[in-house]
Amino acid sequence: MRFFTTVALAALAAGCTANDSEQATAPSAASYPALAGADRCEAVTPAMLGATSASGKWVAEANGLPGFCEVTATLSPVTGSNIGVVYRLPASWNGKVLGLGGGGWAGNVTLQAASEGLRKGYATFQTDGGHADTTVWNTSWATNPEALKDFSWRAVHEMTVAGKKLVAEHYARPHRRAYFQGCSTGGRMALMEAQRFPDDYDAISAGAPVYTLQVQSSAIFRNQAFARGNGGFSPADLQLAQSAALKACDGRDGVEDGLINDPRQCGWDPAELQCSGAKTASCLAPAQVTALRTVYQGAGDGQGDWAMHPLSRGGEAGWSAFVGTNGTGADMSYSALETLFPIALGRTVDLSAFSIADLRALRSTEFAKMYEAKDPDLRPFFARGGKLLLWHGESDPGPSPVGTNDYARAVLASAPAAAQNMRHFLYPGVGHCAGGPGADQVAVLDTLDAWSEGGDAPEVLIGRKADGSLTRPHCAFPKVARFTGNGNPNDPASWRCVASS
Repeated sequence: MRFFTTVALAALAAGCTANDSEQATAPSAASYPALAGADRCEAVTPAMLGATSASGKWVAEANGLPGFCEVTATLSPVTGSNIGVVYRLPASWNGKVLGLGGGGWAGNVTLQAASEGLRKGYATFQTDGGHADTTVWNTSWATNPEALKDFSWRAVHEMTVAGKKLVAEHYARPHRRAYFQGCSTGGRMALMEAQRFPDDYDAISAGAPVYTLQVQSSAIFRNQAFARGNGGFSPADLQLAQSAALKACDGRDGVEDGLINDPRQCGWDPAELQCSGAKTASCLAPAQVTALRTVYQGAGDGQGDWAMHPLSRGGEAGWSAFVGTNGTGADMSYSALETLFPIALGRTVDLSAFSIADLRALRSTEFAKMYEAKDPDLRPFFARGGKLLLWHGESDPGPSPVGTNDYARAVLASAPAAAQNMRHFLYPGVGHCAGGPGADQVAVLDTLDAWSEGGDAPEVLIGRKADGSLTRPHCAFPKVARFTGNGNPNDPASWRCVASS
């Protein structure tokens, strides 16, 4: 369980932007002309990007990364807004820019997040989201209304506009393509760009997007479900439930590999594990069975929407990374919500008693209106040829894949062009942005680039484990992968994409 928690937190803090770095081979530096080096880096001024402050620092080639100019700046579009940005401009540039999202309640300006793009010749754009704190669960900065607006929607857009201006000045020519990728909070930022600023990027990847406050409310209501009675689980109890769910549904895709390819078609009932007497290591107490049923089913808000998104069967052993499965009624995001919700609502909130009425009030606030990236009408983005790639791990215990599925359906219903310009992929067995037993390493950036450069819309993404132990095809939603019964399961040719049964 500690492994899943560590992976989830690392992915969250990193903004989950580099999970495909192991899959793609970076072109050699000789593929691109050397366009700008240390001399031009030292000449960077605030005027080159419309910043209140800016400076360039040359970073020599090392550790597999090319030499690049690192520009650190502050953007202040209005009084009270101080958006930190970092641009990394490789000496040998491929003519394209790559914007990167953050994680949790923070932005991300780390070199680690930019490394894949730099190796491939992209000029990378990053922001702290409007506040410098990198602690993913700290929301104390939200007392500044301009910082709240920056994090909700403004910081990434301002980063992008200024970055494009800087690139044109630095390389003495404009960019040719602009891409954005992010997961979790970065996925919400990605959708916000497509919705509010359709001209900013040519292709966008949004992974496990935390695009509405239903993610936060889902966490609260799940915690409440496990806190009722004796509904808390030990790690061994979670593994017991997962093993039983896998036994019931794993083999339905033709291979027993520890993954459920179509978990919403798995109806395993935890009642089969209910103890007939006292609780033992081989059975579950009645309150535990009730808690599982509640979390699998989810809950509505009484107005046709979700209050608590369902979680998938088959990923239970990793739930404690984002859910208070131990029955305490709290998870690691608890402190962030205790601070943020009173700011948004103007009153204190007892999360242990948080109700549907509280959720409705929260989602009607001005904060919700500027934070949520739920608009499915992407016609302006698609009209200029924009491409959107959605993806989500089926075993994600934070934002549920059900929410992303709902958004994908809404986009398809709102914009006919989405049939060609949007693709959504589910990764069986993958946790929040990465981790879990599934094939979580996918060449998302290369896919965006090939698609934007005139290639066909992707119908399959090949996923791998970093250690090479597993290779699986991920099919475009709503299809799922099924083993043909012939060949090696680690050969994607041994699978076909079929309608969800």
